[in-house]
Amino acid sequence: MEATFLAQNFVPIMFAGLFVLLLTGFPVAFALAACGLGFGFIGMEAGLFPPSLFQALPLRIFGIMQNDTLLAIPFFTFMGIILQKSGMAEDLLETVGQVFGPVRGGVAIAVILVGALLAATTGVVAAAVISMGLISLPIMLRYGYSRVIATGAITASGTLAQAIPPSLVLIVLADQLGRSVGDMYAGALVPGLMLVGLYILFIVVVAIFKPALVPALPPEARIYREANGKSGHVSLMFLLIVCTVVGFSWASSHDAIMTAWLDRTQESPGDEMVIMSLTVASLVALALAIVNRITGMGLLSRLAEQVTFVLMPPLILIFLVLGTIFLGVATPTEGGAMGALGALILAISRKRLDKKLMNQALENTAKLASFVLFILIGSTVFSFTFNAADGHIWVEHLFLDMPGGAIGFLIVVNILIFILGCFIDFFEIAFIVIPILAPVAEKILPGLVPGMTADQAMIWFGVIVAMNLQTSFLTPPFGFALFYLRSVAPKNDYKDRITGENIPSVKTSEIYKGSIAFIVLQLIMVAAIIVFPNLVTGGLKEGVKIDADAAFEQMLNQAGEDEDKDKDDAVNMDDMKPAADAPAEDPAKALEAEMKANKK
Repeated sequence: MEATFLAQNFVPIMFAGLFVLLLTGFPVAFALAACGLGFGFIGMEAGLFPPSLFQALPLRIFGIMQNDTLLAIPFFTFMGIILQKSGMAEDLLETVGQVFGPVRGGVAIAVILVGALLAATTGVVAAAVISMGLISLPIMLRYGYSRVIATGAITASGTLAQAIPPSLVLIVLADQLGRSVGDMYAGALVPGLMLVGLYILFIVVVAIFKPALVPALPPEARIYREANGKSGHVSLMFLLIVCTVVGFSWASSHDAIMTAWLDRTQESPGDEMVIMSLTVASLVALALAIVNRITGMGLLSRLAEQVTFVLMPPLILIFLVLGTIFLGVATPTEGGAMGALGALILAISRKRLDKKLMNQALENTAKLASFVLFILIGSTVFSFTFNAADGHIWVEHLFLDMPGGAIGFLIVVNILIFILGCFIDFFEIAFIVIPILAPVAEKILPGLVPGMTADQAMIWFGVIVAMNLQTSFLTPPFGFALFYLRSVAPKNDYKDRITGENIPSVKTSEIYKGSIAFIVLQLIMVAAIIVFPNLVTGGLKEGVKIDADAAFEQMLNQAGEDEDKDKDDAVNMDDMKPAADAPAEDPAKALEAEMKANKK
């Protein structure tokens, strides 16, 4: 009786055991492994599993350690830490703030743009939120920004690290979904940039209808001025126009250049064309600024030069990393290695690379890589027992019987991930929840949109999950980004060192209120991706489609030609070779007969 009950309810009991272990505060990696091993041994004792259940486990663990795709995680982490610790965030926020500062809402727009750039370089939410909280928040409070808007812009832009390539989240999701990291990057590029655009549009709307909430920087706060007192924005605009013309010129000839270089037979994808055009335009801007600095021609203003020297190097590094991946010249792992080397070169060129910085970067990279691998090993042990108990079939039946079909599946999964994201880290969600949901998604989602392949459906699903995880970082009361900002926001009233005025402290309730508007924007983006899958799949390369019937017919024809040739050879060689006692069975015809029998 007890064995029957255990057999019928093994999977729910296993989930409950894992939940209890996680609630005790036991480390997630060891909780997963303990749950998998413990319930595996219970199942073997109860006669549910064979004694050889875990014999292949060592091979699976070695397979994880040999997975080249996961090498991209330490490479991109190292790149981000080097860039962040070398003062890139401070330089970017100061420079971009000066560009947009003269307009209402300009500092908030600068925070969002820098947040997107930090997301693409560091890929770590905590680093982005803390950096901008320390640098931008005092400036925004000093010049009268609404605390709700200021804190919301900082926390929301910091979470862009979840969805903008090259994101660590996208690497892990691609690995767990069994899909290409390059395709995941290509699918997430347009939605990520659209989300940045939504944030900026929100700030613009606030600046138009509630200008007092987002005032412009006063003239005395603008530090880059020409000798004649002008701001230098005209020169910057001229440089932008030149780079735009160069970028469009490259885009018009990109396909011809890449076709000749790579011997392609298909047109270049749109995302690849955009990235390469931006790369060429950025290189031209940097070259013009260097020539202007060396020759002293004075064609560019101080502001234009500062923007170019601060903004272009990290942008070029990101574009080169993504461009080589999209072109197929480098794998994501090789692209990450190139990015890490580029970050070291940038730090050396700024004379900010020392032994202390190198030790911090290597230590943090080793910690994060070990953290990811231990969780992955633990989840592998858990999945051994889970799959042996037919847990994937149990989950599949659970969702197949759900009203709403594929749309109902997406809604429930997004709600589940949204709630889990408030309590546990995205790595844990990716290694625990995604492997359970992936087989169901692969079976249900391709039929939702006509013409969508299984690969495209899984990339679409992965981008939806990444966007959802980003939303969960902002959700009160447990959103991680909110706590990161709370840790660096002023807890007490203080006297501003520039204006000398008394600045009230930032309340936790103000941080929570600031996140609400941006949560709504993120949910709008998640809904847009679900309703318009082409936002993700439009940039994906379509694989070569094979007509199975035509291929089978060709195989039969080839077999017939070979048979006729063999007969002719047999006639010609009749005196030299004895005839066979019995005709051999044609394997192609046997296969055809078996397929016809199966159809009947």
